[in-house]
Amino acid sequence: MADSTASSSGANCLEKLKNYVRTQKGVILAAEIFISFIIIICYGASHTGGYSSVAICEMVFSMVFFGIFMMEVDKQILVVNWVWSDLFRAGIGAILYLIISLINVIGGSGDGARIAGGVFGLIAGLLFAYDTYTIYLQIKSTTQHTAASTDDRV
Repeated sequence: MADSTASSSGANCLEKLKNYVRTQKGVILAAEIFISFIIIICYGASHTGGYSSVAICEMVFSMVFFGIFMMEVDKQILVVNWVWSDLFRAGIGAILYLIISLINVIGGSGDGARIAGGVFGLIAGLLFAYDTYTIYLQIKSTTQHTAASTDDRV
């Protein structure tokens, strides 16, 4: 009896995963997780691996928000404003990736893995910036108010 319940909840989770990855936000978050993993590998293979901390943090944050949005926890826990939290996560990620990547591309002569991590970091910075832009558009569309009526009816 317990096995059928566990397998159905696992199947339900797998269905939620499949359905969420088909959405625009799911694709963006999955791409952020994947490119952060590639950057961790590149910085790990370079001579100076200290730059991988940004990629590790951003990958973990992206995985957390992926899980929250996939399981629709954002609709159950209303104490946190998840859209604004996601905006700050993506905005800070874009800024940090662009700064760290420019440092690595400019100063990474002779270390191919560091330069590759920097190039992937620039791509990740653009991806996080695009995510920030889409979240901003979502916030803007939900906060627009309808115009007040100017009828003289009483």
